[in-house]
Amino acid sequence: MHPAAAFRHTDHQLHETLIEEVGFGMVFAQTPDGPRVGHTPLIYRGDLSTGDQPIGDGTVQFHLSARNALTKHLAGTTALLVVNGPDAYVSSRWYDAPDEPPTWNYVALELEGPVRRMDAEGLSAMLETLTARHEARIQGGKPWTMDRLSPARLHGLMKGIVGFEMDIRARRDTVKLSQNKSAEERSNIAKGLEENGSAGIAQLMRTLLK
Repeated sequence: MHPAAAFRHTDHQLHETLIEEVGFGMVFAQTPDGPRVGHTPLIYRGDLSTGDQPIGDGTVQFHLSARNALTKHLAGTTALLVVNGPDAYVSSRWYDAPDEPPTWNYVALELEGPVRRMDAEGLSAMLETLTARHEARIQGGKPWTMDRLSPARLHGLMKGIVGFEMDIRARRDTVKLSQNKSAEERSNIAKGLEENGSAGIAQLMRTLLK
């Protein structure tokens, strides 16, 4: 993550919204074969608790191919999960000062914690939630559901993937939105980004930096 404190935004609600809206991330871990990464859809599950006593900072569920180089090593390890939000090149032509270099604005979140393997029931429930969530975002037609698969087909597909759950023990974010520039320059940058096809990062600059 970026070392500058100005680019921190420690609101957990923003982190959780990023996970939900992006819905995809990268899981990194060290293995006996060297460092490996898996790319996977994500589901955020909220705070862990025992009764009324919170014991963690939420969980993230995901799945990998059974043949992924990371899969056989992941359970029982501490892993790093990265979610990347909007990003865009920032041109120096949008600055007032003539001697400022270009840069890159971006939003990213790191989550770190221990990982455990999910059982078949948990994996099935996660896939149903994942499918329902993303099918609801598609315009037109009837949402696809897992019960449309034949039992034999579903069984074969489930054998080919492994579900995991990470307990979040640390969060590190970068919300780099030109906070080190004046309000007027930030407005110019947001306008330039929007006019050049980067509406997402421009919108964040306007809504998060009030």
